[in-house]
Amino acid sequence: MDRKWWTLVAVCLGTFMLLVDVTIVNVALPSIQDDLHASFAQLQWVVDAYALSLAALLLTAGSLADIFGRRLLFAIGLAVFTAGSLLCALATDPVFLVLARAGQGIGGAIMFATSLALLAQAFHGRERGTAFAVWGAVTGAAVAIGPVLGGIITTGWSWRGIFFVNIPVGVAAIAVTVWRVAESRDPGRRGVDLPGFALFTGALIALVYGLIRAGELGWGDAGVAICLGSAAVLLAAFVAAERLRREPMFDLSLFRVPTFCGGSVAAFAVNGCVYAMLLYIVLYLQDVLGYSALQTGVRLLIMSAVTLPAAVVSGRLSSRVPLRLLIGAGLALSGAGLLLMAGLAAGSGWTHLIPGLVAAGVGSGLVNPALASTAVGVVPHRAAGMASGSNSTFRQVGVATGIAVFGTLLAARVGHRPLAQVPRAGFVSGLNEILVVSGVGALLAAVAAAVLIRSRDFAPRTQPPASAASAEPGVASEVAPRA
Repeated sequence: MDRKWWTLVAVCLGTFMLLVDVTIVNVALPSIQDDLHASFAQLQWVVDAYALSLAALLLTAGSLADIFGRRLLFAIGLAVFTAGSLLCALATDPVFLVLARAGQGIGGAIMFATSLALLAQAFHGRERGTAFAVWGAVTGAAVAIGPVLGGIITTGWSWRGIFFVNIPVGVAAIAVTVWRVAESRDPGRRGVDLPGFALFTGALIALVYGLIRAGELGWGDAGVAICLGSAAVLLAAFVAAERLRREPMFDLSLFRVPTFCGGSVAAFAVNGCVYAMLLYIVLYLQDVLGYSALQTGVRLLIMSAVTLPAAVVSGRLSSRVPLRLLIGAGLALSGAGLLLMAGLAAGSGWTHLIPGLVAAGVGSGLVNPALASTAVGVVPHRAAGMASGSNSTFRQVGVATGIAVFGTLLAARVGHRPLAQVPRAGFVSGLNEILVVSGVGALLAAVAAAVLIRSRDFAPRTQPPASAASAEPGVASEVAPRA
């Protein structure tokens, strides 16, 4: 089998592991809370610690991959994520688990930042559409199987099993990556932008931690103001430093490209409006309606199952249909689905959520493969790691922002009491409010994506000839000009 198809196998294994882990963890949160006697704040940190380390390191990892090699960084990310999964499975208290989740986030950042870049380097023309269709199908399958697998493992064994399942998958992905994936990097990049790495990582840590703290303590907390203010100062310093460097870690001129901005808005919105809501839907199904982890997973399968065919269709159409139509329509459907789920009453059953879950599932399935094409489409091959890392950064900051904002809105209704002590009517009222906010946010993002994403902004692509490769065997260079 050709190396490029082995690249697709490795990337799909890594993606499958990451997405299954995310959906499994959501279903298992109540069991983790009971077993480790975790508070609601600690439960949020099981999710947020991963998001914090992931968001803070994505762009840095993508830029390092362009310099040192995407295969090398991807393999390192797989190894770190697999080791972090083992530590999560062995956790004996909430703090240990939170720290292990942060380690998973570091590995996940490296994997996320390099996965799309590996596909962009390996596939060209119509084959790229095929690759993204397969990737989209795997994404849908992972989301579909995650809740059910999580429910089966958590109910029949233990929540620790949800982390143990990552280990054989991670080992297999590492083996394929090391033995069969071709290396690629930016031959024009030599130096490491240490000031840029330090400033941007510090800014993202301050921003995401500030958002997490706001969700726990409210926006009026002094620590929140300090974190957000520090993030603003560090980001301003990062911009100034990047303008002065000959080889910056991030090409700031991309923000003058409407398609890049539209893709960034879409990445932020699909994670911040749709996926951040899953945490609260799981809490509603388990802590309010009283379903077990398995029963919750089966019900969420309604959303996940429709994501799979939608992702396959989107991946195949991404090389034929304007991407703004796929992304705009997907976000609009997701927003409509979130609004359909609103209107819950204290006596409502879970079936009220079905129409909204279906619409949101189809919408998110349409967005993801098309958004992947957009992320790497506005830059030449040589900058694919940076572009992939940037897109993933907006996704993860979106999740952190969504959880913080939704947590604040819910806390305004129910306070900071344990969920078992929250009146059902109060939780449902808060859930309705955040469903409306997230739905409106997704609809606004749909309009922005449809307006900003333009076909003419995509960089011209030429497949790197073998003679243009670097001296190292298997290392491909990029010859497409900068847009």
